[in-house]
Amino acid sequence: MRTSLEVADIFRAAGPAYRADHAGHLSLHQLKVMSAIAHCRTAVMGGHVEACTDCGHWRIAYNSCRNRHCPRCQGSAARAWLVEREADLLPVGYFHVVFTLPAEVADIAFHNKALVYDLLFRAGSETMLTIAADPRHLGARIGITAVLHTWGSAMTHHPHVHMIVPGGGIAPGGERWVSSRPAFLLPVRVLGALFRRLFLARLIALHDAGKLAFFGNLAHLTERRAFLRHLSPVRKKRWVVYAKAPFAGPAAVLAYLARYTHRVAISNSRLIAFNTGNVTFGYKDYRRSGPDRQQVMTLAADEFIRRFLLHVLPRGFHRIRHYGLLAASSRKTSLNLARKLLAVAPPVEDDTAEEPADTRPPCPCCGGHMVVIETFERGHQPRGPPSPPSPSGTTTL
Repeated sequence: MRTSLEVADIFRAAGPAYRADHAGHLSLHQLKVMSAIAHCRTAVMGGHVEACTDCGHWRIAYNSCRNRHCPRCQGSAARAWLVEREADLLPVGYFHVVFTLPAEVADIAFHNKALVYDLLFRAGSETMLTIAADPRHLGARIGITAVLHTWGSAMTHHPHVHMIVPGGGIAPGGERWVSSRPAFLLPVRVLGALFRRLFLARLIALHDAGKLAFFGNLAHLTERRAFLRHLSPVRKKRWVVYAKAPFAGPAAVLAYLARYTHRVAISNSRLIAFNTGNVTFGYKDYRRSGPDRQQVMTLAADEFIRRFLLHVLPRGFHRIRHYGLLAASSRKTSLNLARKLLAVAPPVEDDTAEEPADTRPPCPCCGGHMVVIETFERGHQPRGPPSPPSPSGTTTL
């Protein structure tokens, strides 16, 4: 049976005890994320009162927190982002490529999120652009939309980058479009080898510059020899780069982006139960196949919150980035050239676009139009509705 359980419910019930038990060990940013999610769409955030223009029914609508880690707020954020991305799609096949860090490096990333996550983006994108530009492979400049995920299905720490890549690119000189093979973009073994080399060389450079921090059972890695010994096994290991077959058209690309770009560590829809201090949720066990892949896990609320907070991104960190033809500095020029080479008309810009449609749900009583009749600030409640007339004809207060 589907429940209305939300991460916010868990944070409201178990959050105060968790904050008290871990006082001094939570960053201000993590505390703010917990507070935002717990108070999302409550009176703490303020809001407005809507009334039906037909029957007079009224309802309170509280403001969203708009925090990027809030499961409740990401749907509308994803929709707004997708409207902007739809115009960037080209009439070619799109591939899904994933770059994943091995466990030994993920451990280092855990204490150096901003630096190592940024390095994951840079090494992955440079790998794709370099191999694609090689005449022995595609011989063209490609475009990339990259999205960082830091979790596995059970909310464990598992940093990886998803990339959406058009099946082709612009040849050197900009005179023709080079298409990839229908079901093949670039060789994953070649990608993995270059990714490993680029990433490790730059990670060692960060260590040599004294920019990496180590704590707990990794504290000994501050010493260079110990750090190199820690990395020794991954130098010989094959780094996982995964490439899926192309999507079935632009609509499928947008559907994928809607699921992945604004995803958080766990969605409310995966929550099953919360009682006696335990949280039960569904997850996928990728070591299994078929129906057995869908599993159920129960964690203590304290552990559930700990795992959720593992994936709070550094303040100001961009988890969606664009490279190559889609880089912000040259996107418009590159896409116009690509459409010209593909003999595709550019998207029509509608300068006469009307105001966005009112997205308020209709009146639940009569289906009429709801309008805002009052707004109220954070921490305040709206004024009560007028009382019905008394038998004497006066209105009670």
